[in-house]
Amino acid sequence: MDKTIRVFAPATVANVACGFDIMGFAIGNPGDEVVMQLCEKPGLARPGVVIKRIIGDEGKLPLNPDKNTVSIVVKQLLEQVQSDYGVEITLYKNMPLGSGLGSSAASAVAGLYAVNELLLRYEPEKAIRKREDLLPFAMEGERLACGSAHADNVAPALLGGFVLVRSYDPLDVIRIPTPEGLFATVIHPHVEVQTRDARSILRKRISLEDATIQWGNTAGLIAGLWQGDFELIGRSMQDVIIEPIRSLLIPGFDSVKASAMNAGALGCGISGSGPSIFALSKSQEVAEEVGRKMQNTFGALNIDSDLYISGINQQGPRIVNEQ
Repeated sequence: MDKTIRVFAPATVANVACGFDIMGFAIGNPGDEVVMQLCEKPGLARPGVVIKRIIGDEGKLPLNPDKNTVSIVVKQLLEQVQSDYGVEITLYKNMPLGSGLGSSAASAVAGLYAVNELLLRYEPEKAIRKREDLLPFAMEGERLACGSAHADNVAPALLGGFVLVRSYDPLDVIRIPTPEGLFATVIHPHVEVQTRDARSILRKRISLEDATIQWGNTAGLIAGLWQGDFELIGRSMQDVIIEPIRSLLIPGFDSVKASAMNAGALGCGISGSGPSIFALSKSQEVAEEVGRKMQNTFGALNIDSDLYISGINQQGPRIVNEQ
């Protein structure tokens, strides 16, 4: 029997304006896909993890299983549960690297979900039963990718929907309901912003005044999502701490944000560390108009871009088809 599976995991928007490092949500597209096959290798105490191919990365990502987010998390899970299997992985990078859309998180989540689904079928006594329990493994992929085991991308990619990371010690992640009709517009300009650079320029200390404003906006955003209050969502999407600094790394940011708001967006901000920019709207029609205006603004600056529009992805990873 061919023990193979193909899994898709979605891109994510982290921070969501005022929720730096503690909020994120999953979108419908783009996302990464993993094709994974369980392998038995007689004579070895522990079969290994092998990356056969990576497609779509232009040769930028390592095939070494100890240096790639998709494989390192799978390897750690298999070792922890003491599985008798190894795996062979083919990774399809369907989203741009360094985009601020959780590229490394999507790969890690796709790999974890795939290997755990295979364990449920062929080694069920060693499989992880709760999806939430896969989260610490996924966070280790983020540690490899950017030096910090944060959860604001991997949690929504794994669990779907909007999430709040209330605490890291102990890890406490809460899924936040979202109102029907909420749509995301995400635009990825073809400029480069390194996550490490975007973190290095941040202030280490902030004023109590700014902190108070940010706390109020974060609480307001969560309340607005929970209550389905679009106006409250919109007026809470104000970031007075991170955006004023990181926006300097994104050419045309202020103009693109203004075009989104003028087209009817509830709010607009930087996706993760950028350069992607996201907006939330209260209908698909508005979200599409917002996207057209944002893309036109980048175009006027001679900056090409990719545009994605979707509802909030409530599912997270999914099996694409059986191989």
